[in-house]
Amino acid sequence: MLAPWRSPLAHALHRNRSLADVRFLQLATVRKDGRPANRTVVFRGFLDGTNQLKFVTDARSEKVGQILHCSWGEACWYFAKTREQFRFTGELILVNETDTNLSLQKARQIAWQELSDTARTQFAWAHPGKARVCDDAFHALPPDPVSPLPHFCLLLLEPEQVDHLELRGNPQNRWLYQRNQQNWTVQEVNP
Repeated sequence: MLAPWRSPLAHALHRNRSLADVRFLQLATVRKDGRPANRTVVFRGFLDGTNQLKFVTDARSEKVGQILHCSWGEACWYFAKTREQFRFTGELILVNETDTNLSLQKARQIAWQELSDTARTQFAWAHPGKARVCDDAFHALPPDPVSPLPHFCLLLLEPEQVDHLELRGNPQNRWLYQRNQQNWTVQEVNP
């Protein structure tokens, strides 16, 4: 069942579709020392039949260690044209090459196949976050477009709470969506 926040999000995506950065949002995790870590990620749609937001990542990245340490994260998505913000709080689910769930492995493979050659090639680059290597290491041929590289991961965000704020108007409008088991509640709250 689609969550009630999916309709306003779809509307925001549609109304902001002319902006080049409409698929970029910020994802925050927690480092092992308890400090926050934040980065920009690319929205890759929803996992079929779910409300889980899809992203991709490299198993060698710092973010993966943070997710394995603490599976909670928060994403913040701002739509400049319509001046609205969505904040998603929930569990991060990492689907790597050793995941035993066959449907998630299939979703990981599909996510790999949906990437451009340029995006797939970035996964063939040198280890992210390590000392810079010579530029030749960044001129790899595109990897096999069918089978993901071993360190390619599908990352899912399973929202528990969604905070939607419309910054237009006076006063502004804000809704808080919360999930209890598989049911969602929505409450209009003060901005």
